[in-house]
Amino acid sequence: MTSRLKSYKRKRLGLATVIAFCALCFLIGFYSSALLSQNVSGVRPRLRMLEMMKNGEVEEEEASSMPHGVTGDESVGSIPFQVLSWKPRALYFPNFATAEQCQAIIERAKVNLKPSALALRQGETAESTQGTRTSSGTFVSASEESTGALEFVEKKIARATMIPRTHGEAFNILRYELGQKYDSHYDVFNPAEYGPQTSQRIASFLLYLSDVEEGGETMFPFENGANMGDGYDYKQCVGLKVKPRKGDGLLFYSVFPNGTIDQTSLHGSCPVTKGEKWVATKWIRDQKQE
Repeated sequence: MTSRLKSYKRKRLGLATVIAFCALCFLIGFYSSALLSQNVSGVRPRLRMLEMMKNGEVEEEEASSMPHGVTGDESVGSIPFQVLSWKPRALYFPNFATAEQCQAIIERAKVNLKPSALALRQGETAESTQGTRTSSGTFVSASEESTGALEFVEKKIARATMIPRTHGEAFNILRYELGQKYDSHYDVFNPAEYGPQTSQRIASFLLYLSDVEEGGETMFPFENGANMGDGYDYKQCVGLKVKPRKGDGLLFYSVFPNGTIDQTSLHGSCPVTKGEKWVATKWIRDQKQE
């Protein structure tokens, strides 16, 4: 009986020791964490930078700002984007501008809309290309828009593309009404078709100013080398399609880094089948624009 009692006491003593040890470890961990989380004198607080968006979740990575040059930015910035294609290089920018900014741009452009024109290739005429582009539009520079919306967008495009604002043409604000479209074409001017060029369009940025109920997608029929045979109908709405959403942006490059034309950058605007489409296009060139 005495030996059983001693064994029981040893077990209770061992259990009490384990509990006390666990409590001590918890307290040490708790206070150590609190001390480490306090601000340390002489250490700058770090900025939080949006790094990636995956499956609807936002991942953040710490980043501190650096000393900058005369023309640089004071702090770290980030513009979320998604790579839609590498052939052609096409990137999608959600929420690039606000709904209010988009509406201000539309209001500015409404009063000057005219039927959209085409840059004609050698041998083409206005009659032979009739129906290729049926939208209406107008050119507006950032300085001509009083609310500052276009200036904001232009500066943001420069950061997104790493190409200075001085290399961009004025914004081409376009409206596509029911049934209107733009057949597949290139934004780059092939000297073999258009003659010698003193400056070349190398990239295009489209800011969608409105939602479109049906149709109106921006299409890339040659994406990843598809449909590049001789039998392709340039009026077809096929290939990679990007649905317009108000405030979103689309960037694609018309030339490769070595300056040669990317044949897969052929693109067009599918017919609007329900609703209306507004878009602001910024063409970016390899030379400074006056």
